[in-house]
Amino acid sequence: MDEIKNVTIVKKANVYYDGKVTSRTVVFEDGSRKTLGIILPGEYEFGTGAKEHMEILAGKLNVLLPDSETWVCFKEGESFYVPSNSKFKVSAKEVADYCCSYIEE
Repeated sequence: MDEIKNVTIVKKANVYYDGKVTSRTVVFEDGSRKTLGIILPGEYEFGTGAKEHMEILAGKLNVLLPDSETWVCFKEGESFYVPSNSKFKVSAKEVADYCCSYIEE
């Protein structure tokens, strides 16, 4: 999906790691939500509440998923899932543009 229609945008940005990771929340009519964000070069750890589907829109992102010891590189057009109530790490050597969908189970 290149375009999102009929949504509400939360104006206040989600800012992490001194502004090196930022996103904006998009809320759909049914209450579901996504975030659209940018990750600057660096290594970061995040926690999840809901299950997450991360789509890489531009750039590359190395990811260390829960219960894994192997970093995996995801590039533009690729995606991955992160289980609910878990932690994962990301490492970017270049700017990465992403879309995160939150999946309530």
